[in-house]
Amino acid sequence: MSSIPIINILSPHVADLIAAGEVVERPASAVKELVENAIDAHARNITVEIRAGGMKAIRVTDDGCGMSPEDAGIAFLRHATSKLHDADGLSCIATLGFRGEALAAIAAVSHITLLTRAKGESTGTRLRLCAGEIEEMTPAGCPEGTSISVEDLFYNTPARLKFMKSDRAEGSACAAAALRCALGHPEVSVRFSKDGVEQFFSPGDGQARSAVYALLGRDVAMGLLPCAGEVDGVSVTGFVSAPHASRGNRAMQFFFLNGRAFRSAALQAALEQAYRNTLLTGRFPACVLYLTLAPGKADVNVHPTKSEVKFSEEKKVFDAVYCAVRAALEERETQSTAEICLSPGTRRAAAPRRDFYQTMSAAAFRERTGQAEPQTARAPAPFAPEQTRMTLHQEAVPYGTSRTIPRPELPQPRPAAPQMQAEPDEKAAASGVPSAQTEPEAAPAPAAPEDYRVIGEAMNTYIIVETGDALLLIDKHACHERIIFDRVSAGLGAQMRQTLLVPVTYSPGAGAVELLERNLPLLEEAGFVLERFGEDGVIIRAVPADTDGSEIAMLEEILNTLQTGRGGDPRETVCHTIACKAAIKAGSRSDPAELDALAARVVSGEIRYCPHGRPVAVRLTRRELDKQFKRIV
Repeated sequence: MSSIPIINILSPHVADLIAAGEVVERPASAVKELVENAIDAHARNITVEIRAGGMKAIRVTDDGCGMSPEDAGIAFLRHATSKLHDADGLSCIATLGFRGEALAAIAAVSHITLLTRAKGESTGTRLRLCAGEIEEMTPAGCPEGTSISVEDLFYNTPARLKFMKSDRAEGSACAAAALRCALGHPEVSVRFSKDGVEQFFSPGDGQARSAVYALLGRDVAMGLLPCAGEVDGVSVTGFVSAPHASRGNRAMQFFFLNGRAFRSAALQAALEQAYRNTLLTGRFPACVLYLTLAPGKADVNVHPTKSEVKFSEEKKVFDAVYCAVRAALEERETQSTAEICLSPGTRRAAAPRRDFYQTMSAAAFRERTGQAEPQTARAPAPFAPEQTRMTLHQEAVPYGTSRTIPRPELPQPRPAAPQMQAEPDEKAAASGVPSAQTEPEAAPAPAAPEDYRVIGEAMNTYIIVETGDALLLIDKHACHERIIFDRVSAGLGAQMRQTLLVPVTYSPGAGAVELLERNLPLLEEAGFVLERFGEDGVIIRAVPADTDGSEIAMLEEILNTLQTGRGGDPRETVCHTIACKAAIKAGSRSDPAELDALAARVVSGEIRYCPHGRPVAVRLTRRELDKQFKRIV
């Protein structure tokens, strides 16, 4: 007969150790909590010093409001806080700390020395604690503000101590925690030192760009684009990386809500969806995004470390981030459309460029975030069915012939998504100066037309184009693939098909056939006509127009991507495959008219990246060539 378990009430000391394990996971947790306390105390200068990865010592010094002797005596008790007074305060938290657990948790597993003096007081207070118990409390002379030293972290919890990583790893985590706090509050100057060596210092001038430059470095800062937008009360500002400045991981993605650093799979999905088809597989954008919304619309009390946030209207926040990032990328493309082909000092109006990245399927979004589907923007009108290939010039243009691209008309302004529409700026309208949301009444003075000359093609792969004082090398397959991808994405339902004279039998297996049947409506939209053939096969009766006859290869590629889930949205998987198979193949000879048509699309700035995110053109300037030939130094 088994014994009946007896319920015991844990001692306060054991309860404190359990609570400390939830809040203080490692030295970086202590650094984060102490720096956030300093920011809540209205400090303008904070110094963080650690030794031995924070295991031996952590000291945080600030010039904030400080504490009176009475407050210092109770600050290390559990649930003692100056930021929350009743239950109603939990619904609109505007401070970084609020639960009153951090100081008690840190004190329970370390030795602490506190020096503090309140503003206007003549003397301060010195407090020493061991395992959460006050051993000494005396008056002391010290500057206004607070200095707290944490020594021998986890000395009384050997089980936790043995799971700590090396001093180097723990020190890096402490630096990352302090950096996130500094990045979230550009108005605060944060200095971080490790083993007596300063690691970083933020100026605290209130400028986000200054903080990014000082904390993330020049290389990262130079590759960032300003980003701003607002959707339904959710304001987004900050910076996102240009496509060429992508990273190999998500370590440079920083999200802040009302100054609080947090993690969010939904916002990562919104960010990366905005870059869809502009980044190579395995590359990720960098960002420093500051979200501002009413405190009552977000719950920061869902995780012991306060590193996660739950939004009451997550879809609006998703849309705000997505629209702001897309607007930043489109603005960058508009400003730099002609830079690859214009001589120095020459600029022209940006050529209209269709955008097909604003639709995210419900399945893809649910897979990435576990949430409901995002709001989608209306897709552009489909191309006419007869436009089955790119339009070529009517007359052939021999190699070496110079062509002029007339200056295109200014494009009609198009908001990134319906939520981004805003009222016109009344002051701008009154003064006659067009605002960012209004159409200019008159186009600027016409710029000089752009001249280019198709010299020929190299290796039956690259088009050589002379434009201004530079040479362009264009990957013809990548360029044509992008053109077809955009067309197919815009008018998938109007895709032309070609019936096979001899139907082809394909046997991928019973499971694969079922997957094809589940996606049959999409495949029919794309131009495929399939019939079930036995238990594990299909008959291919028609394929999308202009493909190269590799019917089985196309279906195999679509199946492989759908089975592995690497492609995300099945619609884009199909579009990618059709575009790749229908595009001009590298290594095949092209006629001059076809090369000229491709070159015109690149020189005008309409085509910049292939559907996989690779650049379609490389620019060599006259200066770079002269340096290679030692004509200049």
